[in-house]
Amino acid sequence: MLTTLVIIGTRPEAIKMAPVVLNLKKQKNSNCLVCVTAQHRSMLDQVLSFFDIVPDFDLNIMQHDQSLNAITAKIISGLDVVFTQANPDIVLVHGDTNTSFAAALAAFYRRIPVGHVEAGMRTWNLNFPFPEEANRVLTSQIASVHFAPTTLNTTNLVKSGVAKTKIVKTGNTVIDSLLHTAKKVTGFSNQVNDLGLKLAVGSGKKIILVTGHRRENFGKGFANICKALLKVAKTNPNAIIIYPVHLNPNIKTPIETELGATPNIILTDPLSYPDFIYLMKEAYLILTDSGGIQEEGPSLGKPVLVMRDVTERPEAIKSGTVKLVGTDINKIVQQINLLLTSKSVYSKMSKKTNPYGDGKAAERITKWLLKNANAIKKLQPK
Repeated sequence: MLTTLVIIGTRPEAIKMAPVVLNLKKQKNSNCLVCVTAQHRSMLDQVLSFFDIVPDFDLNIMQHDQSLNAITAKIISGLDVVFTQANPDIVLVHGDTNTSFAAALAAFYRRIPVGHVEAGMRTWNLNFPFPEEANRVLTSQIASVHFAPTTLNTTNLVKSGVAKTKIVKTGNTVIDSLLHTAKKVTGFSNQVNDLGLKLAVGSGKKIILVTGHRRENFGKGFANICKALLKVAKTNPNAIIIYPVHLNPNIKTPIETELGATPNIILTDPLSYPDFIYLMKEAYLILTDSGGIQEEGPSLGKPVLVMRDVTERPEAIKSGTVKLVGTDINKIVQQINLLLTSKSVYSKMSKKTNPYGDGKAAERITKWLLKNANAIKKLQPK
């Protein structure tokens, strides 16, 4: 029996780890436990509820506008008790959040092997994205096994000094969740009470879906984003910009202040995962600084403009379905207008080519863990 402790802190982690948890729980020789740090609270809970995942442990660290140091310290301290109670053979963390790095470090201090899901993404610049790039790099130094989504991710890990024998190419679990959810959702759920949002999606107008949450865009970055969106809204009255606004006050305050009174800009609260997937399906194009949406958009045939100067996901840029625009006002406006007016440009970017997976990543991760259960147990000193 292999006891796996999956540690999740944020909504994106929950989305991407849900298929792994569900697959592990189906297996006879698997005892899968889930711990949430609640680095995010309500947005995390929505996803867990959708996938019918009930955490075995909950650190509940969420506080208003807390520092990165506070988040990290609380996670490391809180996990000591969890590790004692769960006694896991291996800890699984995901991606690049503070929860991922702090949980990996806490497990390392207890001599518990760490499996890193979505390993190997790199920008090779510790400040972009901040602090995510550093979290990824540091987690890679700790992990015993690296579940890499793509060939490039594998190459990055080897370049970072990771032995090939510790790397398992799997595809990205976000595609597992996306394909599962996209088949199920055909409209908004009863949780969506915003009549303006419902009317906008049913209007037949081109929907520009916007999301933004990166720390490096706080301040000037979001000010530029607002100016760009105002220009786009003014010059394209027949398009509708829909922006589910992140709850962080560093984002929510400037966005609502600058964009709240514009007729063809709809600001909404964060949507549940299935409602957001439905909105992605209905969108004409997507403007984002999110990592996961760079992977999801191409699977839905949606052009994605990324409000970052560098990305750890260059595969979609190479395939032509994603473009970097940073937070440069002119670039954002120019590229949105080009997609709205040029059928040939839109057609090239909306091809459904996705280098990130086939929907079977969680199966591959589960299969590897159970096949190597005895070897994993020998990694932890007793």
